[in-house]
Amino acid sequence: MSRRRLAIGTCGDIRFESTKAGKVCARTEFRDWDGRCRDVQATAGTRRAAEDLLKAKLAGRFEYQPGTLEVTADSTFARLVDYWLEDIDLEDRLARQTRDRYAYHMRQLVLPAFGNLTLREIGVARCDQFIKTLAKQSYNKARQAKVVLRLAFGLAMRHEIIPRNPMDGIARLHKPPHEVDALTPAEVNAIRLATRFWETGIATSGPKPDGQLSAIIEVMLGTSARIGEALAIRRRDVDVTGLRPSVAIRGTIVTPRGEAPYRQDHPKTARSRRTVAIPSFTAEALRARLARMDDLSPDALVFSSRNGTPLTMNNVRRQLRHVLDLAGIEGVTPHSFRRTVATAINDCADVELAAELLGHTDSKITIQHYIRRSEMVNPVTADLLEKTFAPDL
Repeated sequence: MSRRRLAIGTCGDIRFESTKAGKVCARTEFRDWDGRCRDVQATAGTRRAAEDLLKAKLAGRFEYQPGTLEVTADSTFARLVDYWLEDIDLEDRLARQTRDRYAYHMRQLVLPAFGNLTLREIGVARCDQFIKTLAKQSYNKARQAKVVLRLAFGLAMRHEIIPRNPMDGIARLHKPPHEVDALTPAEVNAIRLATRFWETGIATSGPKPDGQLSAIIEVMLGTSARIGEALAIRRRDVDVTGLRPSVAIRGTIVTPRGEAPYRQDHPKTARSRRTVAIPSFTAEALRARLARMDDLSPDALVFSSRNGTPLTMNNVRRQLRHVLDLAGIEGVTPHSFRRTVATAINDCADVELAAELLGHTDSKITIQHYIRRSEMVNPVTADLLEKTFAPDL
């Protein structure tokens, strides 16, 4: 007669044996979470004591559930978050800063509402209401919460913890209309003048500014580079001696939470890796900057601290805020220069060229997020209508 096969995480019948020392041994077979059957036993002075001790041992094995069984539908959402972050680390595919951003959004936006609920208690209706309520406060916060919720529940579904992802059934998140914050040529020149004045040190206390901010602005205006990409430019990436000066975008500066910034040897996306011909104002700013550098090695960062370490993006943003206060301009960030470049190229040429310059894989991204819409319709429409509908007198 074949022996009954145990299910994972269960035990067989308890058997009792007498030992040579006159004690009682209670034993059973337990099928562990790796699928193997193992003998579990406990010895005590009496049958009852041996059975109680064995059951205590088994209780510990029942609770131990490695791998996909570590979280169940009755686990709290907070436990799923830990499990999800562990899975991200195990997969080791995301950039460190992306992983930290996901963790931050989950803990700041989602856990206060869902942390103490079990997965069984979180359905489509609860998720839908949560995202809509958050969207009333901030569209960006709702979007970020939606991303991390979908990813965490997606893992739970793939690992057969829940039957479906509740985020798949929520209502679409509608983005409110917004105006792209591209700068006008007059505003660009006002920022340039304010930067030069700020760099004289007259309007600041403490050490005199080192003059890098004005060059960083000219590089962002002449290349469309993100702030992290601009700060990651090395000597070897700059060519200002040829007939067509250029800058190669080959990396970016990243600052993991709680760690010093460092240069990552690739930009945000594969398409972002590009070589950009630069205008004369950018070439001149780079020539001046290169001439002042003490480190002549090819891998030396063009923009760096006095110790040669990467500049932090937060420090550059702080300096820019001082300059903007002097210029009387509000709501401008380093990314505004990237949008300004995209808008200018689109106005003078077309969106495809703007997308190529920015390193976008899809021009729809450029249109939606980087180009300021002009309210003036192309005047050629008046000529076309004149030709078609002019009265025949």
